[in-house]
Amino acid sequence: MEIIRDKTVVCPLFLMKIEIGSYEVKTKLPELLRQVKAGKSFTITNRGKAVADLVPTLGVRAKDKVAAAEKLKEFMLTNPVRGVNIKELIEEGRA
Repeated sequence: MEIIRDKTVVCPLFLMKIEIGSYEVKTKLPELLRQVKAGKSFTITNRGKAVADLVPTLGVRAKDKVAAAEKLKEFMLTNPVRGVNIKELIEEGRA
């Protein structure tokens, strides 16, 4: 897998988004599409200004969300919270 050389920035959801120039997109489109299929996102720039985002389809992102929810559920089942009285916390919140 080839590494795209332009700069990387952090998007609001802490996913890594890579900025890439429009010329490089034109020359490396098949590789970029493989990476997008794998879940990566790119911001396409023209003369240094962002003009478009190349992101996975909603179907791919929906699968990622389901997988993340399953991992969280598994974590919660294998690592239960101990020593916390839920009723006391609820009453404390009503005070």
